Amino acid sequence: MTRIRRSALFMPGSNAQALEKGRTLRADALVLDLEDSVAPDAKPTARAQIAEVVKARSFGKREVLIRVNAVETRWWREDVAMAAQARPDGILVPKVSSMADLNSIAEQLAANGAAPSLSLWVIIETARAVWHAEELAAGAAIPKKRLAGFVFGPNDLSRETGIKMVPGRATMIATITHCILAARAHGIEILDGPYSDFSNPEGFAAECRQARDFGFDGKTLIHPDQIDACNAIFTPQVEELAQARRIIAAFELPENTARGAIQVDGQMVERLHAEMAKRTIAVADAIRRHDNVT
Repeated sequence: MTRIRRSALFMPGSNAQALEKGRTLRADALVLDLEDSVAPDAKPTARAQIAEVVKARSFGKREVLIRVNAVETRWWREDVAMAAQARPDGILVPKVSSMADLNSIAEQLAANGAAPSLSLWVIIETARAVWHAEELAAGAAIPKKRLAGFVFGPNDLSRETGIKMVPGRATMIATITHCILAARAHGIEILDGPYSDFSNPEGFAAECRQARDFGFDGKTLIHPDQIDACNAIFTPQVEELAQARRIIAAFELPENTARGAIQVDGQMVERLHAEMAKRTIAVADAIRRHDNVT
């Protein structure tokens, strides 16, 4: 994990007031949107507003992504050209389904002089994208493709495939797991898709906990009221950290330095658990440093 991405809030690029509010929100990342939340006739205005606020560099520590329109639309070239000049941290591209899509995006970014640091995130939200998730994730090994991570897109996937969106997401577990495994196999990050019922905080919290336990790095959000709960759930808890420290301390005892497995708190733990414990503490330390930055 190179950055903290517990919460990534979508913000409509056509709403100047919302973009202004983004300067004060506690989201780890902001996704300034040119796609679903922006009507076709409002896209030029949204593009201009996003360019202005990104160039102003006034979002502080927050990671800033621009969600452009899909490669097959008439807007995407102008979106990418603007993003290349505005220089956000990255762009998020919907409906990427093939290596040909990744190639087209890379070529368009290069043609518009995008900075080498500008990263690419793609939304996995079509049947083809899920089917080819491992191939897409492998693109991260090619620097010019800029691929940094996936965002799982359940809503469009449900629309295309007929997979029902049910509480607990039992119908999508196989799909979710497949995408997470593809991301992890190639060392990229993956964020969960949004929870649409922002008036149901209990359901949202349950889905955040599920996403954390699945192994997502964070979750995309559609409402500012979801930020604090999401950040809290994706932050390692006090008891989890205490257990991690006990495991590490136990393996550091002289009598255990050569052992591959020991007992801690009545449970058998192996050295792989010590490595997992170190990662948990490293994530917590990174979050503490991140949250202390003003």
